[in-house]
Amino acid sequence: MQNKRLFLLIISLGTSLSLWGQHQEIHSPPHLWKGKKSIAEDSTSLLFAFKHGKVHGNLRYFFMATENQDHLTAAHANAMGGGLFYETAAFKGFQMGVGGYFIYNMGSSDMTHIDKYTQTVSRYETSLFDLADLANKHDLDRLEELYLKYNFTKSSHMSVGKQLINTPFINLQDGRMRPTEVGGIYGELFPGKKNKLEGGYLYEISPRGTVDWYGIGESIGIYPNGTNVNGTKGNYKGNIESNGVYLIGYTHQLPQGNSLKLWNVFVENVFNTSMVQWDMKRGVWVTGIQYTQQQAVNDGGNEDPSKTYYSTNQKSRVISTKVGYESGKWKSSLNYTRITGEGRYLMPREWGRDPFYTFMPRERNEGFGDVNAYVGKVNYSFSKVPLKASLSYGYFQLPDVKNYALNKYGLPSYTQLNIDLSYEFVDFLEGLEIQALYVHKANQGETYQNEKYIINKVNMSNYNLILNFHF
Repeated sequence: MQNKRLFLLIISLGTSLSLWGQHQEIHSPPHLWKGKKSIAEDSTSLLFAFKHGKVHGNLRYFFMATENQDHLTAAHANAMGGGLFYETAAFKGFQMGVGGYFIYNMGSSDMTHIDKYTQTVSRYETSLFDLADLANKHDLDRLEELYLKYNFTKSSHMSVGKQLINTPFINLQDGRMRPTEVGGIYGELFPGKKNKLEGGYLYEISPRGTVDWYGIGESIGIYPNGTNVNGTKGNYKGNIESNGVYLIGYTHQLPQGNSLKLWNVFVENVFNTSMVQWDMKRGVWVTGIQYTQQQAVNDGGNEDPSKTYYSTNQKSRVISTKVGYESGKWKSSLNYTRITGEGRYLMPREWGRDPFYTFMPRERNEGFGDVNAYVGKVNYSFSKVPLKASLSYGYFQLPDVKNYALNKYGLPSYTQLNIDLSYEFVDFLEGLEIQALYVHKANQGETYQNEKYIINKVNMSNYNLILNFHF
């Protein structure tokens, strides 16, 4: 076993490694495996389909470090990994895909270390490995994909099994070593050139930062549970009953690059979420508006209010907007999100990141109500070198940390700065990509001299260096 690990390490270092594809837009296809394509050619021979399948691979290195204020614990992590994916050619419209991934913890901080001032562990670095078992350093392999797909046409298909999907509410959230995976039945249909209909039924999920597969109810609560609306400690882990998730989405492409999106996610016995989004473009100007509404289903997951996920006394409404300028190498936007004070916006963090225009990597507005978020974004793509630069800055006005009914995780209001650089090599080093991300969050709210509201939340910096090699 030691020789095997040493061999894999040498391969990883020798090819310069690892990651890109971070923070993939949630409305884009989940093509983490670069070069992965459906094969149109069909054959009457099953042997032909297997012999003419495609293999794709990925090697990745991820360094992350978090610096907290004063004496609060800092952390760092070095993660290394790789994976292979195989998909057959088509046989009478059918294809099969299978893929797996391994991860190694290479000289990181102790993920089980508890800060003596706040009794908390590392927030960001732990999700590079196994959040369900912080002491796990070695058993970090995961079966990523195992599905059977039927192609109705070149673009329309239906898949059954373990797979990747990228939707507004259940998505890759791929800012760590491996993304969130789902198990179920999922399809994409294209009735006409301007319409896309997608959806399905999910019965299991393997969240980002874990190595196991969980039933739908079981998957809710692997991440921190925060507080109940009355201020008691959240206690829904292992207590949510749900038979699955039903989701459906419709996209209609309008003239001049405009689009309309409709989505609904029904989590049996827990909650229902609906969203409508309209994106518009006029010349170099872009605008967008998004409305989301959700409410509990039955008892919100458990008839005991102290163990439920979604309180039946709350509901949530979210309005998110943007206006931007896009011309040539420049993309910029001003964005605003309002979550009403009727209740917390809730979506299991194990399943994906926020779909709002104001989303910034390394923080979310899930778990909060009565929110005003303001974010400016600027992106520039250099012409002479394959370099992209992004700058984002936001102010997030949240309820008081002791307003438990609207502040689930005890996060004070804050400002956030993100600086993101990515470079994609060509010629001799084609396939190698590198990304550097710096995040700083500054406190703008009352913390009552309690450092549990500060550590890994505000007055902190997060550093990321990611290398990815696709083959």
